[in-house]
Amino acid sequence: MGLGDQLMATGMARGAWAQRRRKVAFGDGRRIRWDQNSDLIFRDNPNLARPGEERRPDLEWIGYFKGQRIYNTNDAARRRWVWNLDFRAEPGEVFLSAGEIRAGRRFGRRFVVIEPYVPSWKSVAPNKDWGAQRYQAVVDRLAADGLTVLQFLYDKGGPALRGAHGVRTAGFRDALAILGQAALFIGPEGGLHHGAAAMGTKGVVLFGGFIPPSVTGYAAHTNLTGGAEACGSYTPCAHCRVALDAISVEEVYAAARRQLGMAV
Repeated sequence: MGLGDQLMATGMARGAWAQRRRKVAFGDGRRIRWDQNSDLIFRDNPNLARPGEERRPDLEWIGYFKGQRIYNTNDAARRRWVWNLDFRAEPGEVFLSAGEIRAGRRFGRRFVVIEPYVPSWKSVAPNKDWGAQRYQAVVDRLAADGLTVLQFLYDKGGPALRGAHGVRTAGFRDALAILGQAALFIGPEGGLHHGAAAMGTKGVVLFGGFIPPSVTGYAAHTNLTGGAEACGSYTPCAHCRVALDAISVEEVYAAARRQLGMAV
């Protein structure tokens, strides 16, 4: 599972221990199945059982793991995901250490995090990429309003945006700690939009026509689709391109101002 999948998993488990004295086991009912990203997100989460704890008497099993996700199924013949429209993502939880929280405060508060980058190695990337030039136009407008804009930088990431403060983090948890201090997140549907929800940060999320906000979106965010129905295509798709192109810079900028409590 990706980082976003892990964050959604913590939303499924939210409150299990405090409310029911239960531990959620993600697996097949016999074996708890974590992957390479699990500990990064699940660390210190009191609601979750770890691999090796399969014999605990207080387990609640959820069949959610790499290769089996509740929110979709693979239509391989048509090279697309079929979305489970009965699924609703709940904001996740990340239990940061005191040191991680302190480090996350190093840029203060009341800044905007903007994420133009979609992992280029994923076949779905073109269907989620709004375009660096449009993100740049949003940065220009926010900077003109006197707002501080941060952009996380990656070795394999896209171009740095002019006027945005480039930030190299110590890892994804550090990025979440910073995101938790932000006034707003702007970017595509993906790991950081799930992270923003988990950290209680408002968002403007560009969904386009790939996945429906009713499945992986959050009520506290403004979720933009360009008016398209989600097709689920995980190969480059003209429908998804049209949907993304229908989302204007002005729409994103106005949504950001509304989320920030500024006049539009």
